[in-house]
Amino acid sequence: MSRPDWIALDWGTTHLRGWAMAADGTVIEERGSDSGMGKLGPEGFEPALRAMCGDWLDHGSVPMIACGMVGARQGWTEADYARVPCPPLSPALTRAPSDLDVSIIPGLSQPDPADVMRGEETQIAGFLALNPGWDGVLCLPGSHSKWAHVSAGEVVSFRSFMTGELFAALSTHTVLRHSIPAEGWDEAAFDAGVAETLSRPERMASALFTIRASDILHGAAGAAARSRLSGLLIGAELSAAKPYWLGQQIGVIGAGGLGSLYVRALGAQGAPATQANGTAVTLAGLIAAWKQRTTA
Repeated sequence: MSRPDWIALDWGTTHLRGWAMAADGTVIEERGSDSGMGKLGPEGFEPALRAMCGDWLDHGSVPMIACGMVGARQGWTEADYARVPCPPLSPALTRAPSDLDVSIIPGLSQPDPADVMRGEETQIAGFLALNPGWDGVLCLPGSHSKWAHVSAGEVVSFRSFMTGELFAALSTHTVLRHSIPAEGWDEAAFDAGVAETLSRPERMASALFTIRASDILHGAAGAAARSRLSGLLIGAELSAAKPYWLGQQIGVIGAGGLGSLYVRALGAQGAPATQANGTAVTLAGLIAAWKQRTTA
């Protein structure tokens, strides 16, 4: 193939995704690998990147813009955090220690209450690029869900919740693992769980054990148990994040799956949310970072 003008990289803990790009932001080709940050030592990043890029680099070095955990302390090289309130994209990109021309987007930090994000800032920038002039709150579900207040093109504040990681830990490393299957879904059980902890979050620790007790005493279905656990955790998150989303315009980043659960839970509270495709906003954010770099 012909030499791309630049390469966009989304480098997370478990996967690496790359797009060969034209100067105007058109995607020429998309590729990916399972060489996430979590599998690599400092010396492994460049070989993993060259392996994925392959013939994209046949005509020489190509400038690259990367977001995600590649810039974490355990990543290729640590990219500093920009402190909120600030635009989601900092112009101060961090150069990777490589002969390849790789620039890493910094994350965002908040001193009090202490919080950080890395990778989500690029999705926020992409959402704003696709929705000019948008003000409100963005929810970014995941292992560590984020709620970000966005106004006048800046991230004003944000909070993180370990909801996804708690679900994984509780369902596989506690007594609940005996009652929760790897698959299955029950919408009514999810809705009931959300309502329970959203209204009484202080009861969550007790409510969690009822999942196991209901299985022992009543032979509760595994799909209902799995869905109830998800609902209890998301309900508690929504309760804690209520000062962010109540009365605000809400966007949820992530198409289908987990994002849909947040949209459903918010809708039950009379808080409709716009759902955005996570890949689309990530790429839009990387394009915005490229434009910012080329015009600086």
